[in-house]
Amino acid sequence: MKSFKQITLLVLTLALMAAPFLLYFKVQALVDWWQLRGYTPPASIVTLANQDAMTSSAHHIFYVNHPDLETDANQFRTDCHETEKTIVLGCYHGNQDGIFIYNVQDARLSGVQQVTAAHEMLHAAYDRLSTKDRKYVDGLLQNYFDTQLHDQRIIDTMNSYRESEPNDVVNEMHSVFGTEIANLPAPLEQYYKRYFDNRQAVTAFAANYQSEFTSRSDQIKVDDAQLAQQKAQINAEELSLQSQLNQINSDRDRLDSLRSSGQIAEYNAGVAGFNSEIAAYNNGVEKLRSDIAAYNQLVSERNSIANELSSLTKALDTRLTPQTVQ
Repeated sequence: MKSFKQITLLVLTLALMAAPFLLYFKVQALVDWWQLRGYTPPASIVTLANQDAMTSSAHHIFYVNHPDLETDANQFRTDCHETEKTIVLGCYHGNQDGIFIYNVQDARLSGVQQVTAAHEMLHAAYDRLSTKDRKYVDGLLQNYFDTQLHDQRIIDTMNSYRESEPNDVVNEMHSVFGTEIANLPAPLEQYYKRYFDNRQAVTAFAANYQSEFTSRSDQIKVDDAQLAQQKAQINAEELSLQSQLNQINSDRDRLDSLRSSGQIAEYNAGVAGFNSEIAAYNNGVEKLRSDIAAYNQLVSERNSIANELSSLTKALDTRLTPQTVQ
């Protein structure tokens, strides 16, 4: 059996080893207490947290950052320190120094604030991960990206981050995957239970507003393909009509020559065929007019959808919001 002295030494050794970790959590708790003293989250912020089904731990992380839902685009970009040429809907200042969310007003984009709130909360949560936890989570995220991610939009998003924020790619994966991908591998799903009681509530919001973009983009692609086919058909009809017109002019000259030279029998024999050529040509002209009208109608419908897509993009882009008159 170990002596009392040995046991005492062991306890002291374990205490000293644990001291840095205990100190970290104690300091973090003190910082959080200081941040939250006298703070009452606005009703709009509480609603966002509840709609995102954040856990009590996630609520805490969210509120420590005094999240602000801002309607004024200029104030939002000032608070987010945004000057780059990209669309920004929210930001988190490192070391738990604030979360700002742009309050998109367009009803078609319902859900974007909720997703942004969860996205920025996850940045703050990532900031708090221990070295061990972060290494574990980073491995899960990178492995999913490398071997199981098939959503091209998400892949493109991450590649864009790789160019604009090469040092924060996995951090962005942590927020994007957690809020925009409905089904993740079991280890990641288990991990995100730290922050969401029902993560599908957040991904449903993401799917809702993203569908406003994808449905229009998909329809534009379909329309463009159809327009290309119609344009090729119209070009072919125009070439055919030009060839018919050349033949008609040639046959008219021949008939006129027959009549003027007194070859009436030959002239009469050729009239019926010539009239059939004229009728066929006129029918072709009418079809061309109808096809051109259908083409123009589809162009109008396609451009209307493109305008809707543009307006949705503008609704998200704080750079395009008129300056507030002071």
